[in-house]
Amino acid sequence: MDSTTPILSARDVHICFNLRGRVLHAIRGIDLDIFPGEVLAIVGESGSGKSVFTKSFMGLLDANGSITQGTIDYYGAGRPIRLSGLKREKDWLAVRGREIAMIMQDPMTSLNPLKTIGQQILESVHLHQHLKGPAARAKALQYLQDVGIPEPERRFKQYPHEFSGGMRQRVVIAIALACTPKILICDEPTTALDVTIQAQILQLLKEMQVKYRLTIILITHDLGVVANIADRVAVMYAGDIVEIGTADEIYYDPRHPYTWALLSSMPQMGVKGEDLFSIQGTPPNLFAQIQGDAFAPRNPQALKIDFVRQP
Repeated sequence: MDSTTPILSARDVHICFNLRGRVLHAIRGIDLDIFPGEVLAIVGESGSGKSVFTKSFMGLLDANGSITQGTIDYYGAGRPIRLSGLKREKDWLAVRGREIAMIMQDPMTSLNPLKTIGQQILESVHLHQHLKGPAARAKALQYLQDVGIPEPERRFKQYPHEFSGGMRQRVVIAIALACTPKILICDEPTTALDVTIQAQILQLLKEMQVKYRLTIILITHDLGVVANIADRVAVMYAGDIVEIGTADEIYYDPRHPYTWALLSSMPQMGVKGEDLFSIQGTPPNLFAQIQGDAFAPRNPQALKIDFVRQP
């Protein structure tokens, strides 16, 4: 696929949740193109809609949530698939794992504690690569080796509780790779890990992206996490993408006040004794209609027009 042609395209996507008769507007009119082979980071504070938006790519919204407007199209399967139009579980099973896979935040909740690591990787190899016997086992061991698990033959027979947090996350990545997806969604993959292990996992993702020609969507609330891995960064606030650009553009020339505020709230090296910058106020009420820039009430430099029209 041409790298200038999107592998996934979202147009005017709205996602709502029905909560006891009230409608929460979680995603408010997002337009986004994702290109083959790129690492796209989606950043924003908790509750901004990052996970909800990407879960809609796999039909994993909660039962009370739905896409109420707009389209999501996937172009990586040889024929266009309108993801926003899929209703049957059978149709989604042709997409999940095989085309788009997801790595969740806590690897311990993603792994079955009653099955060995080898059994869990083999399930993906059997289902998505249709390999059996020694060929399947050899493939599974190769994935363990690729993600940096030492002594894969011995580890193959061990259970999740016998691995550290960082090693469990590597196993989850191996299982996702065994599905042979074209898009890999990583939902806060380093949040539960210490800083040293975070860097190792991010480096591993970058290596796997190159080796397996993956498109990676990295979801995080921490702009510092994505500085060295992302090709582009999309900044989300209150269910909308307020700014998108290359990593350099976002870090060195932010245009939206919320992006600037996020960057300003990051701890600075070599600065002692000063209070960290914090964003004042609270996010808007997503049960209500939002007019203008959703961040305007929290922006001390907001103009009157910001309360009427989006920048």
